Amino acid sequence: MAIEIELKAWVDDSQELKKVLCSLAGYPAAFEKADAYWYPVGTETALSSGVRIREVAATDATGKVTRTIWVTYKIKEVREGIEVNDEREFEVSDKATFEELLRRVGLEPGVAKHKQGWAWEYEGITVELAQVAGLGWFVELEILADTGGEDIVAGARTRLLACLHQLGIAENRIESRYYTEMLCGPR
Repeated sequence: MAIEIELKAWVDDSQELKKVLCSLAGYPAAFEKADAYWYPVGTETALSSGVRIREVAATDATGKVTRTIWVTYKIKEVREGIEVNDEREFEVSDKATFEELLRRVGLEPGVAKHKQGWAWEYEGITVELAQVAGLGWFVELEILADTGGEDIVAGARTRLLACLHQLGIAENRIESRYYTEMLCGPR
């Protein structure tokens, strides 16, 4: 079990922020992520997490590309603009077979999301600068914790906001809606 404590914020100048991040955290890993969210037939909502199938292509500093397919399900929560998600994740080797299993148990594909960008590790925080298709550029800051206790979340929130400020991004740029909610629009 991993608890993700994260925030995302809108970015106006992605190239400038990339320069800042490279100066702080070194050479990034490039990534491309294609997500498909699966829901029980007829029940898709922007706020339910469903089951996510994520195809990831990651390129390291040497140019080596790794491709992975991850399946994720989570319990989502937003606390004062910070996401606190209880996430479970595992790798699958055969996407088509897993999708057939999902169909057989009564799920169907719903919203899809595509993002690409760069990732860094900086002072115990995973930082991603990503362009989300149809939405724009975001910086995502994430800390993994063993529990979602209030003291743990409060400490992580303080660290995430300090990092955001160090990157020169104002708190009013934080986006508390989930990407799926933003992509689906108002319902």
